[in-house]
Amino acid sequence: MKADPRGVLSGVHFLDGDQACAEGALAAGCRFAAGYPITPSTEIVERFAQRVPLLGGMFLQMEDELAASIAIQGAVWAGAKAFTVTSGPGFSLMMEHIGYAAMTETPCVIVDVQRGGPSTGLPTLPAQADMQQARWGSHGDYELIALAPNSPQECFDLTIEAFNLAERYRTPVLLMMDEIVGHMTERVEIPPAEQIELVPRRYTTKPPAEYQPFAPEADLVPAMVRAGQGYRFHITGLTHDERGYPTTSVAAHDRLVRRLVAKIRNHAAQLTRVEEHFLEDAEVIVLAYGITSRVALRAVQMARARGIAAGLLRPILIWPFLEARLRQLARRPGLSGILVAEINLGQIVREVERCVGAQVPVQLAGHAGGSVHHPQELFEAIVQMAHAVEIER
Repeated sequence: MKADPRGVLSGVHFLDGDQACAEGALAAGCRFAAGYPITPSTEIVERFAQRVPLLGGMFLQMEDELAASIAIQGAVWAGAKAFTVTSGPGFSLMMEHIGYAAMTETPCVIVDVQRGGPSTGLPTLPAQADMQQARWGSHGDYELIALAPNSPQECFDLTIEAFNLAERYRTPVLLMMDEIVGHMTERVEIPPAEQIELVPRRYTTKPPAEYQPFAPEADLVPAMVRAGQGYRFHITGLTHDERGYPTTSVAAHDRLVRRLVAKIRNHAAQLTRVEEHFLEDAEVIVLAYGITSRVALRAVQMARARGIAAGLLRPILIWPFLEARLRQLARRPGLSGILVAEINLGQIVREVERCVGAQVPVQLAGHAGGSVHHPQELFEAIVQMAHAVEIER
C-alpha cells in the first residue's frame, strides 16, 4: 500500500508490535533513528530503515547503544524528531543518556522491548522487569514519562503519543513494550494522516539577543529554537542557569532540578491514561499492564462468571504513576484487595503498596520472566484473595 506524502500507510494492516511501532514513529514525523541490533527490538528499526529513506530521513546503525542514545539527541537539537530502540543490556547502557536528555530537556523517544534478565538473560522471551529501571535508572532527581502498550494497535497509537508528549513537555519519553507485544501479529488500523494529531515543537518567538534556552514559560517548559537561525547557546549535562551556562550555584541547581520535576508532576492529572473493566462493584482489583493485562482481563471474566466481583485496572501511562486514581479506589467501601500481576518479582507492586498504604491488602502475582501468566493462575489468585477476605470477615 502506498504511503501518503507524510509517510502514513493508512488502512487496515496485519502487523506485529515492532512493525506497528515503526509505523507509529513515521506517522509521528520521526525522520531519524539510531540504534544497535538487539533482540527483540531489531524489527522496529529494520522496518524504519527500509521506509524512512523514501521520506527524506535516515537510520544510523551505531557501534553500541551508548552511541545511539546520544546520536538521537544531536538530531533533535538539529531540528529532527528522533528515537532509538533497544532491550535488556542496551537499555542499561542508555541510562546515562536518558539522564542527559532529562537534564538538557531534549524531546526524544526511547523504545524498550523488554526481555528476561538480568544480563543477557532470555533474549527471545518476555519480561516486564525494566519498569523501575525506566523510572530510576539514571542518577539524580528527574521525572520522565513512560507508556506501556498491550497490543500492536497500541504500539502504533502510543508511539505517536510518546512523540507528542516528548514535544509537549520537552522530556525523554519511554515506550515500555514487552517481547510478546513486540512479536504478536494483529489487526492494526492506521488512520489517514490528516486524522493524526501531532504536537508541534514549541519554538521561541524571541530574537537571538533576548533568548534564554532554559528560561521556562508559564507551564515550566522552555521553548526551543530552530537550528541555523542565529541562536547560539550552550547545551550541557552540568547544572546550568537559564542561559545554559554551567554553574555550581546551589540555588541555581535547586531551581533547575525542582523545575525538571515539577513540569511533569504538576501535570499528573493530564498524564493519567488508564483502562478500567468492572471496577464499579469490584471487591478484588487486578492491576496489570502490557501483555499481562490481556491475560488478567480473561482471569477477571472467569472470576465474575463464578460470582466473584473482580475488576481490572490497567495503567497505560506508567510514569508518572496513577497515584490519585489508586488512592481514590483504595478509599472505596467494599474493596477487599488489589492483586498486581506482572512478569517480574515485584516492581510496580511496590508503587501500589506505596500509594494505598495500609488501607487495602496488596498481593503480587509475578514470576521471573520467560512466559506470560496463564489465566487460570490469576483466576486462582483472585479466588484466594477473595476467600481470605471472607474468612477475615
